[in-house]
Amino acid sequence: MWNRPRFDLKIRLTLRVAAISAACFAAISAYFLVTADRAAYARIDGIAAIVAKSLELQQGKVQWVASSRSDFPNLDPVSAYVMTPGLCLAFRGTSGDILQRFCSGAPAPASPPPQAFTAFYRSLFTPGREAARPVIVRGTKLGETVVSVDAAVQTAEAWHEAGRLMIALAIALPLLCALVYAALARALRPTRMIGNGLERIAAGDLTTRLPPFDLAELSAIRDVFNHLAESLDTALAERNELTRKLIALQDDERRHLARELHDEFGQSLAAIRALAASARQTAAQDCPALLGECDGIARTATGMMETLRGALFRLRPPDVDELGLVASLEGLVSGWNGRSRGQPRFDIRFDGAFESVPASVSANLYRIVQEALTNAAKHAGATKVSLHLTMANDEIALAIEDDGRPNEAAAKSGMGLLGMRERVAALRGRLSFETGPHGSALRVFIPLAAADRQALEHAA
Repeated sequence: MWNRPRFDLKIRLTLRVAAISAACFAAISAYFLVTADRAAYARIDGIAAIVAKSLELQQGKVQWVASSRSDFPNLDPVSAYVMTPGLCLAFRGTSGDILQRFCSGAPAPASPPPQAFTAFYRSLFTPGREAARPVIVRGTKLGETVVSVDAAVQTAEAWHEAGRLMIALAIALPLLCALVYAALARALRPTRMIGNGLERIAAGDLTTRLPPFDLAELSAIRDVFNHLAESLDTALAERNELTRKLIALQDDERRHLARELHDEFGQSLAAIRALAASARQTAAQDCPALLGECDGIARTATGMMETLRGALFRLRPPDVDELGLVASLEGLVSGWNGRSRGQPRFDIRFDGAFESVPASVSANLYRIVQEALTNAAKHAGATKVSLHLTMANDEIALAIEDDGRPNEAAAKSGMGLLGMRERVAALRGRLSFETGPHGSALRVFIPLAAADRQALEHAA
């Protein structure tokens, strides 16, 4: 996917308004130039008509007085009234020759037009083109009057008028952009509130709601946003309740399995040890060669009973409600240190008072720590594991760090990372798990307000 540059909406809309305004100014300028060119040609065409009429009157007067002396054509009388800078009057005979011409000089413009404008103007129009009117007396065409304006003068006049529009554009366009940007910034100010609300929703605060807005479009977004937040809050509550029930069912199943193992398998192992002891006494009297086998059976049964005790401890931990969270975790860490014979070494620290932590939170924290220690010890090959449990600002924070190697099995074994996430989600907390070349880190944050609500729901 292409990475297109991102622009602020206000800037983008302002630039579009500026582009449309510039296009409108350009269209107005083009219309003005076209209109000015037509007006200039109409003016010289009118002058040509006046001059032609004056010459017709001159010729009629000559014929009426029957004068042998004729100064026709004589452009002096009319030129005094119609001459302007850059204007040329001429009379072209029937042969095509110019019989008389008058041209007024054109002063140098104070600000000559740029070469680019001159080339552009002359590419669109034909400055300096002639306007001709025939001179007809008694049905006979004597010639025609020709009127034209110097191309440089006409171009300079067009540039002078266009310059006004450019000055107006240079003043009005920035002012318009500033006003549009200010209006858009005011109108779109609620979008910041919407963005902040989305960020809070993404952070897990589903109690976020947006206030009413003046704009109909933003009000529609607000309604959808609030409905979505309510739906997510309801769905999350239902999911957490279902997760809580599943975890409770899992714990009940573990307790039932531990009871079955203790009652059935444990009794069977105890019976095997008793039979091995009885067989050893018999073998000592009748068949001493079987003493080694009897001792081997007893050792195997003893090892199986030790393994069973460890499994029962993991399936049915000590009652956290009676011992408390701190004592339970200290006992768990001490047990791991005793079984690991110094490798790996476990260390735990507490900051805060945990006597008032709800029982559901304590039980879930114990299970999370139990699973994390198992992963670090058995799967990551860690030689040092540190636990830090703190409570401050109405939040419980658990950090477990180890120096083990990254191992995918550590996140998938037993309850695994998914089970930890489910327990934390049921308490509306946050969990993060990071691995690196020097070990891994598990961090859990549980808000006490959400934990208190969960405790009340459990009690209900």
